[in-house]
Amino acid sequence: MDSIRVEGLVKRYGALTAVDDVSFAVAEGELFGFLGPNGAGKSTTIHMLCTLLRPTAGQAWVAGLDVQRQPTRVRRAIGLIFQDPSLDDRLTALENLDFHARIYNLPRAIWRERSAQLLQMVDLWDRRNDLVRTFSGGMKRRLEIARGLLHQPTVFFLDEPTIGLDPQTREHIWRYLLDLRRREGVTLFLTTHYMDEAERCDRIAIIDHGRIVALDTPDALKARVGGDVITLRTPAVEQAIANLQARFGLEPSREDGTLRLEVPAGEQFIPRLVTDLGVPIQAISVHRPTLDDVFLKLTGSAMREEEGGAWDAFRARIRSGWGRGR
Repeated sequence: MDSIRVEGLVKRYGALTAVDDVSFAVAEGELFGFLGPNGAGKSTTIHMLCTLLRPTAGQAWVAGLDVQRQPTRVRRAIGLIFQDPSLDDRLTALENLDFHARIYNLPRAIWRERSAQLLQMVDLWDRRNDLVRTFSGGMKRRLEIARGLLHQPTVFFLDEPTIGLDPQTREHIWRYLLDLRRREGVTLFLTTHYMDEAERCDRIAIIDHGRIVALDTPDALKARVGGDVITLRTPAVEQAIANLQARFGLEPSREDGTLRLEVPAGEQFIPRLVTDLGVPIQAISVHRPTLDDVFLKLTGSAMREEEGGAWDAFRARIRSGWGRGR
């Protein structure tokens, strides 16, 4: 049975199409990832699935519930970690959970027991009575995980859950999430632009400019690259491209002055390449395909981490007065 099913989902803000005819399904208990740069439509899709935005077109079901016709029931069935911080830092950790429990009308005995379990799971039990404003960024993220799980959701959405955190804290958060999935069988829906996080997923949908360009397991996606990846830098880029085509029958891609080749047995090919390329080589390397290589092959560009998301663009338009009088 599917935990999430999406058919032809579209979201437009005036002339801007943030999500463009997206369809996919997520199985119960699956760790499913949306991989893409900022501005690809990841957060906008999550906001529609969580009933925070109304789709322009298309349909979606979460936990078997129609997100447009049954929004209240959907909200009770899901947990959500927003990309931006959402805790009240004037309250303690326990008070933040208390407030969340009241919103979901959880009986006091149940939320007290559940709060203790979750705060211990995320290593915050000893800080339960401390104000959140005294917490580090990683501690706040861990508290948000505990809060999102308090009402025992069957689907847990994580929108860039570790963005801005140091590698050690990111690893700790993933330990909690994977343990949660093992113990409770919750479906995890992740958006990220971190390749190492995407590698943890059962399946990944690569999304760019609002459209899904590929959907498969990490290994199957990497198999699309078709061999080892060689990157090289040279001061004679145009001549190098011509020589690669004429002497080796290769069609390199070009990214910021670096040439990229896909060849079988890359380590064996490099000595021949260095000898016969016919132009100076400043640097050369070879590696097995990564999800970054997959993204580059499918979209023609590397991750655009510097760009703002569609949701950020929409909020910016609102602040600047876009749509007044409509």
